[in-house]
Amino acid sequence: MEFIPTAIPEVMIVQPRVFSDDRGFFLESWHSRKFAAAGLDVPFVQDNHSRSKRWTLRGLHYQIQHTQGKLVRVVTGEVFDVAVDLRRTSPTFGKWVGEVLSESNKRMMWVPPGFAHGFLVLSETADFLYKCTDIYDPGSERSVLWSDPDIGIQWPLPPGVAPLLAPKDAAAPLLARADTFP
Repeated sequence: MEFIPTAIPEVMIVQPRVFSDDRGFFLESWHSRKFAAAGLDVPFVQDNHSRSKRWTLRGLHYQIQHTQGKLVRVVTGEVFDVAVDLRRTSPTFGKWVGEVLSESNKRMMWVPPGFAHGFLVLSETADFLYKCTDIYDPGSERSVLWSDPDIGIQWPLPPGVAPLLAPKDAAAPLLARADTFP
């Protein structure tokens, strides 16, 4: 596995080693010792799977208590995946990084606790898998508006196309009014 730092050092792209032949392929999507050696010694306690159609935008989500680190990947389709730093004392507070994750590139993104996470589906559909370091807690769930101009995420939406949003995501607060981390 290759662990590739992003512009926000705590967010990592993980490129697994893929073994392919005429039958298909094999890869390790998680190996505790390899992740620990890369500084990601994290306990995963919950796995999730979502399927979404093109132009669905999920996020930007986080939990203010029971914070979750997430190892995310796409097994069918393609998404533009984003992490936003919500740690007020961080030099990268309010900054974002994005990466295309797809069934073809097999890349994963590590989104640490203290970050909001979201993704935009670029393919007809996408199956999105993520491992979490804490259990989902509805009372701790928070969101930041996906289109907050102070964050300035460059979502790859075609001109004139509006994302498909859940009501809670459409009504999420701006970063200036959101609960954040110390």
